[in-house]
Amino acid sequence: MPSCTVAYMRQIGPYGLGNGQLMEKFKGWVKADNLLNQKSSILGIAQDNPLLTAPEDCRYDVCLIVPNGFVAEAEEVKIGHLSGGKYAVFKLAHTAEAVQKAWDEFPLVLDAQGFKYDESRLVLERYSLELIEEHFCELCVPVR
Repeated sequence: MPSCTVAYMRQIGPYGLGNGQLMEKFKGWVKADNLLNQKSSILGIAQDNPLLTAPEDCRYDVCLIVPNGFVAEAEEVKIGHLSGGKYAVFKLAHTAEAVQKAWDEFPLVLDAQGFKYDESRLVLERYSLELIEEHFCELCVPVR
């Protein structure tokens, strides 16, 4: 995946229900500003490991890849940058259970395939209109 610029909203607190609420708010902004099309990717990014960070301090971002120089007019939308690199991509059923199972199992799957998880970069949950219409999403795991 290439490096890219993203527009994002952040939720701070326990992972779970709040992530879904933020995703709905973000999708409302994206649709209202006419930024969503068949090629768009929305990314969900857990910034913290809940085993190491107190639940009330966990950060979750919902992002849209945007062109360099993009300016967001909404105050709660920030602009950031994601580092590119090599990722293993897992296509999953778009359910909380399937996503959690993938998070739990990806280290074993990567190891069995000869890849190592690159902990210096973040795991991305990727959603596109095509994937969502088919009830799927992708877990993109940085590898080395």
